[in-house]
Amino acid sequence: MAEIKNWLEVSLVCSGELAEAVAEVFSRYAPDGVLINSLTSFDQQDYEEKPTGDTQVVAYLSMDEQVERTRQQLEEAIWHLGQIAPLGQLQYQVIADQNWMDSWKERYQPLELGENLIVLPAWVDPAIAAGKLPIIISPDMAFGTGTHPSTQLCLIALEKHGCQGKNVLDIGCGSGILSIAAVRLGAERVLGVDYDPIAIPSCERNAALNDMDGRILFEVGTHSDILARVDELTQAPVVLANILAHILVNMLGSGLADTIAPDGILILGGILDTQAESVIRAAANVGLSLIDTLTEQDWVVLVFRRS
Repeated sequence: MAEIKNWLEVSLVCSGELAEAVAEVFSRYAPDGVLINSLTSFDQQDYEEKPTGDTQVVAYLSMDEQVERTRQQLEEAIWHLGQIAPLGQLQYQVIADQNWMDSWKERYQPLELGENLIVLPAWVDPAIAAGKLPIIISPDMAFGTGTHPSTQLCLIALEKHGCQGKNVLDIGCGSGILSIAAVRLGAERVLGVDYDPIAIPSCERNAALNDMDGRILFEVGTHSDILARVDELTQAPVVLANILAHILVNMLGSGLADTIAPDGILILGGILDTQAESVIRAAANVGLSLIDTLTEQDWVVLVFRRS
C-alpha cells in the first residue's frame, strides 16, 4: 500500500486586489499549486451565496524535512509584502494527500459565461460542454482560472465584441485562459505574453489540454517586447490586458495603445470600480475612446477603441 503523503495547507484571506500578489509569493514556495478562491457568505434574505469581496489564497507545502524552513521563508516574504499593503495572518492546517486532491477539485466546477463560453476543469468530461465553446483549464499555478470576476468579465467582453478572423494580443496572459478563449471564438493568430517566466509553461499546458498546440504563441515579455517584434504581431485588432489598474495606467503611458491596430479594441481588466476613472483618463490621454463598461461585484472591465 502506497504511503500517504501529508501536506501543510497555508492560507491567507485578503482583498481581491491583493490576491494575485499574494498568490505570486505563495507560488515561489509551493510549486505544486496555488488556489485563489472568491469567498462568499449566505444571504438569508435572497437565500443564496453572495461574494464578500474577500479572496482566499491557498498553497500546499510538502511535509518533508524542509517544511519548517520553507514555512519561515514564506512568512518572511509575506511580511515584506505586508509592509506595502496590510495583510492578515497566515493560517495552517495539516492534511493528507488524497484530501488535498479532493478539496482542490471540489473548488473548481464548470463555469458558464456569456452566451456560449464554458470554463471546464481539466478533470471533467468535455462532453459536459453540451454545444458550448469549452475552455479547459488546469488550475495548477497562481494564475487566472476563470474564478475571478475580472477574468470572467474579460471573457464576456471578448465574446461580446468578437475576434473572428482577427489577430489577438493577450498581455499578461497568466494561465492562457483569454488566449484559449480567443481561439475558441475564431481568432486567426494569438500571441500571449507575460513578464513572469513561470506563467508560460502553465499557458502551454492549458493550450495542449484544448488541442491548441501551435495555434497560440506564448512568450515571456510585455507590451514593449511586442512593439519591438519584427513580424506583423506588433499590433492586433484585439488587445487584452487583465492585470492591475496602476500597471495598466503605466502601460498606457508607455506605448500600450500602439499595440492596437487602427479601429481596433483594447479590453482592460483587473480594475476596481474606484480605480476606473484613472484608467479612463490615461486611455483618453493617448487617444482611446471608451466604448463599453462591464461590472461585477467591485470589479470593472473597460473596452476602448483606437480611432
